[in-house]
Amino acid sequence: MNRRHFMGLAGSAALVPILNGAQEAKGAATSSQYIQPRKGVGPFLRKGQGKAPHIFLISADMVSPDLYHPARPFAKHVRLPAIQSLMREGTFFSEATCTVPLCSPSRASYLTGRYSYIQGNGERAPEGLETQLRPDDIIFPEYLRAAGYIARQEGKAHVGVKKFLDAFTENDQPWDRWSPPVYDDDEFLAYQHSLGVKAQKYSREIVFRMQDRNTPGNSAGGWIEQEDGKPFPFEAHYTYYLAKRAVDTVRELVAGGAASNHPIYLQLDIFDPHQPFSIPAGFEEREKELRRIMTLPESYTEVRKRDFSRAADEPEIIDVYRKYWGIYDPQTLLDYRVAYALQMELVDRAIGMFLGELRRLNLYDESMIVFISDHGEMNGRQALVDKGVYLHPDVLRVPFIVKPPHGRTGTIVKEPVSLLDLSQTIFEAAGIEPEGMFDGISLVPAIHGEKLPDRAPMLFFGGWHVGVNFACGIRHRTSDAREFLYAYNLTSSCDQLYDLQDVDAVNLIQDPEYASVRDEMVRMLGAELQRDPRWAGYWAEFRVARYHMLPEANGDMQLFTGRS
Repeated sequence: MNRRHFMGLAGSAALVPILNGAQEAKGAATSSQYIQPRKGVGPFLRKGQGKAPHIFLISADMVSPDLYHPARPFAKHVRLPAIQSLMREGTFFSEATCTVPLCSPSRASYLTGRYSYIQGNGERAPEGLETQLRPDDIIFPEYLRAAGYIARQEGKAHVGVKKFLDAFTENDQPWDRWSPPVYDDDEFLAYQHSLGVKAQKYSREIVFRMQDRNTPGNSAGGWIEQEDGKPFPFEAHYTYYLAKRAVDTVRELVAGGAASNHPIYLQLDIFDPHQPFSIPAGFEEREKELRRIMTLPESYTEVRKRDFSRAADEPEIIDVYRKYWGIYDPQTLLDYRVAYALQMELVDRAIGMFLGELRRLNLYDESMIVFISDHGEMNGRQALVDKGVYLHPDVLRVPFIVKPPHGRTGTIVKEPVSLLDLSQTIFEAAGIEPEGMFDGISLVPAIHGEKLPDRAPMLFFGGWHVGVNFACGIRHRTSDAREFLYAYNLTSSCDQLYDLQDVDAVNLIQDPEYASVRDEMVRMLGAELQRDPRWAGYWAEFRVARYHMLPEANGDMQLFTGRS
């Protein structure tokens, strides 16, 4: 199905701006508009003459490929009917990645459509390290709002509240921290009270160990009940509450007639399945089923065999995180993996409730719906959970699904894509052409079965979190169509090389069979770091540390710019 044919199916009420060809769109462009007209800030063009589609972006937080990716054996056991319905009716980008596996930097990156200068989450960053977007940054919902969209948001921000107020108006209620305000969100507590439900407490809690292997360490949450011991209902869960708020917002816009006159952009930012888990009543039978089939990753078993010591080919940052989490007990990790899958099924239930309401309001078919996660999760691999400032395939992989208006037979696109592409895809859907610099590309051609245009190599980075590791990396497809990730760690002598097709990827950097791949990717990364001034801080060290592997260059190591 080509883009012109698909336009005919979409009709005048839906994707007219994105479904005209590029030449037609440019011909229909109007004069420049601005996000801030008085200042002339944020210029953009409007394209196309049809009605722009409603757009709903749903983000989850920290989703392992184990939970959704068809190549992962366990994924077939996870019940995600709502997310899988989006896959059937849309396009699933199976090789999608974030730019950095931390909440704030990743969100800043895909919201601006640019590699982010933010290097860490605000809770752990030292004074002086940027942890919020600057006032003059522009996030893509600001363009949508300026173009006539009714822009609304529910849930997590974690890039600074100011930018969300710019995009979603002063009525927005984003929360700017890594964990949800379960105990101090007054409106949520009032909602719980209206249900006759008391605050949550753990009935069973997953607790890892400190390095002495006896002292209780980090809690990963677990199963919850009311503080009086009664079952905690799903309808009183914070994720359900956020989805309900999103439903109420859409209902009000439809009932008041606003949705008939203006397209809606709604962003539902769910915290789950990020730990600490909070599994309510109603998942008891699913837990039993999952426990019967749950196993541990082979790489965890290998780490346990060497008594959790650092391997020769592991960067020090891996050892830091391994000690931080302290997953010394296999049964505790099994509990974690079961709880994590249940928490994802909880997310799917909430998404299903939201999508069901879009159908009842006759909005589902004519809307673009996108599902993503901000980054991945280790889920026990290498004796690690969560994510961090290291580059591994499982913390970089993300789900990325786009259901266009009126859908189409589900397709899987195996070309590498990035969360950087989110803004460009939404811009084309909305008929918006910003006059700015972006690092992503529109994925609309792939949605219509066309080949994506050539793009610059994808880069990845790390910074400051539990430990410090200003890592940088690149992915590359070799001539035999194999995909690899190469990572350079500025705080370690160990590089990393992973085959992205491996289910439980191990570091191949010292394997002679992959020496040519390693050398090629070192040169590629060097070229990209040197080309883009935003990566000068990484290039300054990389060119010294990998001098003998890089092409011959001049002797100026100080990046002196005074000479003509």
